[in-house]
Amino acid sequence: MSHALQAFIEAHTRQVEPLVVAQSEAYWRFTTTGRKEDEEEYARLTAALRKVYADREAFARLRRLMEEAGLLKDGVFTPNPQVPPLLARQARILYDDFRGLQIDPALIDAITELEKEVEGAFNTFRATLRGRPVTDNQIRQILRTSEDLALRREAWEASKQIGAQVAERLLRLVERRNEGARQVGFDNFYTMSLALAEQDEGELFRLLDHLDRLTRPLFAAYKAELDAELARRFGVEVADLYPWHYSDPFFQEPPEAGDGISRLFEGRDPVTLSRAFYSAIGLEIEDILARSDLYEREGKQQHAYCIHIDRKGDVRILANLQPDAYWAETMLHELGHAVYDKYIDRDLPFLLRTPAHILSTEAIAVLMGRLIHHPAWLRRYLGLEEESLQQALPQALRRHRAKLLIFTRWVLVMAHFERALYQNPRQDLNRLWWDLVEEFQMVRRPEGRDAPDWAAKIHFSVAPVYYHNYLLGELAASQLLMTLRARIGEDEAWIASPETGAFLIRRYFRPGRSVDWNTLMVFATGYPLSPEPFARDLEPAA
Repeated sequence: MSHALQAFIEAHTRQVEPLVVAQSEAYWRFTTTGRKEDEEEYARLTAALRKVYADREAFARLRRLMEEAGLLKDGVFTPNPQVPPLLARQARILYDDFRGLQIDPALIDAITELEKEVEGAFNTFRATLRGRPVTDNQIRQILRTSEDLALRREAWEASKQIGAQVAERLLRLVERRNEGARQVGFDNFYTMSLALAEQDEGELFRLLDHLDRLTRPLFAAYKAELDAELARRFGVEVADLYPWHYSDPFFQEPPEAGDGISRLFEGRDPVTLSRAFYSAIGLEIEDILARSDLYEREGKQQHAYCIHIDRKGDVRILANLQPDAYWAETMLHELGHAVYDKYIDRDLPFLLRTPAHILSTEAIAVLMGRLIHHPAWLRRYLGLEEESLQQALPQALRRHRAKLLIFTRWVLVMAHFERALYQNPRQDLNRLWWDLVEEFQMVRRPEGRDAPDWAAKIHFSVAPVYYHNYLLGELAASQLLMTLRARIGEDEAWIASPETGAFLIRRYFRPGRSVDWNTLMVFATGYPLSPEPFARDLEPAA
């Protein structure tokens, strides 16, 4: 029976591999140019792939073959030591991929069309500020540096303009995703997505509740200090602080007044910094950089992402680089994704030549992005004099801790909101959003505001039921960092040793998706994912 199952998987791979590669190429063209024809091609290929997995006859055959091989009982995957591990792993992944798309073909088309519309709106949107179009970078710059409170408020409001444009379409998309989930036996799309990604909803929210309790007093103390600083800076009472007083449109990042860490990165090329670091730790990125699209251009998506086009090493990054701390961190982050993709064992079957899980690749990206707050990295790669480093060190350590606290609270908003969104998409979402922002981020809602500010967050549209993995990636990053320090040496050592790259390739990158995410954590660090290393990173500096 294993031979028949192997033959099915090989035939399936021959069918989907060219579609996956063509889809990736179309997405790259679309996001780098904004051309309508590339958007249409990407949507067409996405629909074609979904229809492959929606094939009821193929799914029934796969299910029967897995049952005959002893891998499936009553619809639940059951390990069988007599089946080769890589074959069993591919079967498990395929089963979940097929199961999630056993929905009506017309519904697949409707979902694909709506996703295309919403993502297209984000890709080509430019906010309007005082009658002129502005980029996300320009809005971010105003919120970081401007002392003009009226301009800050208008810039913040401009950052939310896209929400009103996409909200109704996004709600229709949520409803259609839910309809599809119900067709395959789940209560809603959120629950289905977690289950098919080898994650348990109950365990996830128990972990989030634990992180809420862990971080609430630390965050409240930090934010009280921050608000006092902002009140002095802007000449207002703490009670009169609003979202536009912070330096990020969603309060995802620690606000700064243009000094400290930010000043250290002014005029510093993110590519040069990244090249020096990744080369030192033995991870080659020149081929990745040569294929990437790194700078702002009209019609191009304003965000950043990494893509592995063919699962054979054609790895690329899209970015909109500026010589500042934000983009230095982003470049280190995206290259973390990129080197993971690049060094997956290419002898693995096509279906397994991806990261173990989205949280696994986020862990590497987060670990690398964090480095702009690490003193040893600042000393080595910015070439700081000891005096300059000592001046920047308190700010670096404070900002690193603040970043982790702020991001944890932000993810709590995102995860709780998205679960509620799919549980009841026609509730008062505008109110719910600000209820959660006030509860978890402790940011006061603007008086009288009733707008779909939540819909301005692109992830709800293009990366549904994904955001919690950023936080799980933070936990995994702290666990990996502890392991690197124990195996190779403290920060001065591991950030400049080829042993770091060798260890990551051998123990983290090469397995790809041949194992599940928690098995990978045990293989790399010796124990399952734990919040304890992350909790230590949240402790105030002595």
